[in-house]
Amino acid sequence: MTVQGTLATALPAANEDTYARIFRRLIPFLLFCYICSYLDRINVGFAKLQMVKELGFSDTAYGLGAGIFFAGYFLFEVPSNIIMLKTGARFWIGRIMITWGVISGAMMFVHSETMFYVLRFLLGLAEAGFIPGVLYYLNTWFPAQAKGRATGMFMSGIPLAGMIGAPLSGWIMSGLNGAYGMSGWQWVFLVESIPSLIAGVACFFWLDDRPETAKWLNAEEKATIAAAHKAENAQKQFHNKMDGFAKKNVWLLSALYYTFMMGLYAIGFWLPSIIATSGVTDPATLGLLTSIPYGTAFLTILVVGRNSDKRRERRWHLTVPAVIGALGLAASVLVAHNVALAMVALTIATAGILTCVPQF
Repeated sequence: MTVQGTLATALPAANEDTYARIFRRLIPFLLFCYICSYLDRINVGFAKLQMVKELGFSDTAYGLGAGIFFAGYFLFEVPSNIIMLKTGARFWIGRIMITWGVISGAMMFVHSETMFYVLRFLLGLAEAGFIPGVLYYLNTWFPAQAKGRATGMFMSGIPLAGMIGAPLSGWIMSGLNGAYGMSGWQWVFLVESIPSLIAGVACFFWLDDRPETAKWLNAEEKATIAAAHKAENAQKQFHNKMDGFAKKNVWLLSALYYTFMMGLYAIGFWLPSIIATSGVTDPATLGLLTSIPYGTAFLTILVVGRNSDKRRERRWHLTVPAVIGALGLAASVLVAHNVALAMVALTIATAGILTCVPQF
């Protein structure tokens, strides 16, 4: 549930105040962390505009390097979350962000295809577990009635990263190219790794592992949270770590989500290049144009999510954007020669695909 009004109708007023306070404390910071995370994943799409030409990479080599990120992510995602259960969220989320910030910044030193592959793989290892880790962390603070809005706002980091990161990357590549003997693509990796490092350090001071250890909550508020989780847990059926592998619906949903991710990262990794093939070459202009589809997606996520909650219907609110996104991708190929039509098609594609994620 993502509608603010749903929280008011599902929780007593005193509880609503408690969870509103938790929301204000945690969600803006975690949203910022997610923007940093997604930005460090996809800034390679902008860096590509200069990097592949300067280093002599083929599009195939770039695509392999961009995609090998997920090999590391896949291998370490579940182990990462198991470790978080032992170390605590504050330490582990902070560790993830600092590690990926260091590796993302190290991308500025890439000089060969092999080094590109290794660093992208290590970036996936470093970042693995962040999103499911945060979603698990939110479970420890919010009951089901209040969790939807918090989760939806956190997931809006995807389009926000595109809205902010695209113009920023374009400005860096245009304004800093050649400064101190470094190319614009090197500056992109260096500058955009800094927020992740800062946020990673801030995790140790801003996050608390559990509500009962939070000094900014009073005893009554902690009791409210404990009572809500106790009541919710009494209705849950708990499973061991291996149960998920035995459930066919888990595999089916994983396959479905896989298709959304294909579209999502086709946009994330290739959108600047697709726009560039339409005749736009200035990095700053490319950045501004790339932000348009993400800005539109941010709005459609809010509108579709609100309507989905209002009608208590999920399947069609997922299916229709998925089909529209696919049609938009196909259309962008057919009209690639025309900048205006290509932008319309890519905007439709991005909005449709990104709207699927929170609905899923």
